[in-house]
Amino acid sequence: MHCRRYRPAPQSRRELLSQAAHGFGLVALAGLTAEESRASSRASETGVGSANPDPLAVRTGHLPARARNVIFLYMDGGPSQVDTFDPKSRLDREHGEPIKIPVPATQFDNVGRVLKSPWEFRRHGQSGIPVSSLFPHIAACVDDLAVVRSMVADFSEHTNANYFLHSGHGLQGRPSMGAWCVYGLGSECRNLPGFVVLNSGMIPPGGVDCFSSGFLPASFQGSLFRSGKQPIPDLKPGEESVAQQQAKLSLLKRLDGEGTRRFGPDTRLEAAIANYELAFRMQTAVPDLVDLTGETAATRSLYGLDDPSTEVYGTQCLVARRLVERGVRFVELLCRNVGTDRWDQHGNLREGHERNARAVDRPIAGLLQDLKSRGLLDETLVVWAGEFGRTPMAQGTNGRDHNPFGFTIWLAGGGIRGGVIHGATDDYGYYAVENKVTVHDLHATMLHLLGVDHKRLTYRFSGRDMRLTDVSGEIVTPILRA
Repeated sequence: MHCRRYRPAPQSRRELLSQAAHGFGLVALAGLTAEESRASSRASETGVGSANPDPLAVRTGHLPARARNVIFLYMDGGPSQVDTFDPKSRLDREHGEPIKIPVPATQFDNVGRVLKSPWEFRRHGQSGIPVSSLFPHIAACVDDLAVVRSMVADFSEHTNANYFLHSGHGLQGRPSMGAWCVYGLGSECRNLPGFVVLNSGMIPPGGVDCFSSGFLPASFQGSLFRSGKQPIPDLKPGEESVAQQQAKLSLLKRLDGEGTRRFGPDTRLEAAIANYELAFRMQTAVPDLVDLTGETAATRSLYGLDDPSTEVYGTQCLVARRLVERGVRFVELLCRNVGTDRWDQHGNLREGHERNARAVDRPIAGLLQDLKSRGLLDETLVVWAGEFGRTPMAQGTNGRDHNPFGFTIWLAGGGIRGGVIHGATDDYGYYAVENKVTVHDLHATMLHLLGVDHKRLTYRFSGRDMRLTDVSGEIVTPILRA
């Protein structure tokens, strides 16, 4: 009911539509970008960067950065630590016997007898770090690796463990570490997203929420690129000409200018225009990114593009190098489908692990060597990790169950001290017993190397300052270069 003193001004329908036309567009843009302004304002409050209408604009960190970019080699399913980088002679001695330590409930609660590794371990490089025969090519790079044998996680089921590894929280809805990195630092690439996920063929349990921006603005979400020459759907402009697209962008700028003139500066509108312009630039940048014809035959061979078993993952590793060359902040690589259940070998351990290792070993070694030869490894942090490890005893007769109590990851480049082993598991390789490293510790260390204090990179959500490391996380200083 209106106040009696209120008298609406006479206005025709024609006048109403004429004056409101641009307003409807501005309302729509504001709705699309409401979260963008919150992101930029929080950036200034947390000490990273300043309020900027471009959500991907480069921002200054809290600390001197050792790394500028991250390549995360996600080993979906959980590789077995005792079959890859953590040899245990006790498994050889007690093969076929009942395990002689208390065993917690495993994922499938199918506790078999001790199972020795089917593969030999040999020491490699000047550091003498032992590596399984599963990885003959990565073994040649071992002096660049910091092998962490004492990782622990909070979940033994894939979906929750995937969310936890990616976001520091076991339930969906939290931002991925890639989203946090781009939120904190922006991206040095103006023509591509700041966080790119290269799908080699298999989306992990938990789905694309593993790469979500969660409560952060959508600009920081991982952009999923498929393998092949058309990594993004609807990349081509269709029947629209470049001139028509530029005309639309010009119209948006005019609407933005009109809104600024009438209502004052609004970073939400500027962010929306920046996103539209990025999509326009990607139509040229993405085809150029995946066009490998300019790469030499030696480089293509280095990544394994001449072998059908390594071609898919090798291509994605090569694209990852090209992405960090262009300044993309965070790149994640997913595993390809090799005809087995990822690294998740509850049965037929030998065949499953050999297929998965064959697909990634040569490409990953090629990536490390190529980055190093180009001077990029010093500024690129490479992380190899699954969501958990596997048990030292058999599930059934020839598989291994999930094990979050002690497993192995490795890091290289970007401020990492190569040729070192950090932490240890017990004689069976079951429990981490020395220098445990949590997922929050891993995230804190990654952010530290990028020049970000994990305790200061926060975002106000639901009445609380949220962060990637929640209320935990310690930097793993022994694996950092002095």
